[in-house]
Amino acid sequence: MSRMVPTATTSDLHDTSVITPTCIMLTYISNTDHYNLVLSRVASVRKSLWIGTADIKDLYVKVGDGTLPFLAVLAKLVRKGVEVRLIHAKEPGPAFREDFDKYPSLASGLERVLCPRVHFKMLVFDGSAVYFGSANLTGAGIGMKGANTRNFEAGLLTDEPELVRQAMQQFDEVWMGLHCAKCLRRKYCGDPIA
Repeated sequence: MSRMVPTATTSDLHDTSVITPTCIMLTYISNTDHYNLVLSRVASVRKSLWIGTADIKDLYVKVGDGTLPFLAVLAKLVRKGVEVRLIHAKEPGPAFREDFDKYPSLASGLERVLCPRVHFKMLVFDGSAVYFGSANLTGAGIGMKGANTRNFEAGLLTDEPELVRQAMQQFDEVWMGLHCAKCLRRKYCGDPIA
């Protein structure tokens, strides 16, 4: 279910006569909407895409009458100069790695870090919209698996500026290794960020 929520914005918070009503997107995402409403936004990103996931597996997307690995979409973004960042908790499986090797632009252009404490699932689109919820970057989570085989997932998709800012801040803190120095799970971290 999607709805536009009226909010107020102003360039001067102290002058209430300047308040201009605007609407934000706030959409509840469940099950196949993860593919239809969230993953489908990835191809239209112009500047940046930040992806955080606990689990990452080989994942496919519909293209015309066929399918392509999601990594093909990411490779195309990277070739267009889009900043693509990926944080994940564990090494992906062999099918993912095999597909990864088919797209040389990912080896040099995809920014990727591993943090075994990451359990959040989020996608930040051009710093202006965010999905956060339960779906991992897998076929059964956010991918195109069928209604009778996919996971039951839930999340929110929004462009509400404060929620986008907070999600980006959390992502960036992990990305920059802010928590690494005091982390008590460092022995499980094969490639420490900091």
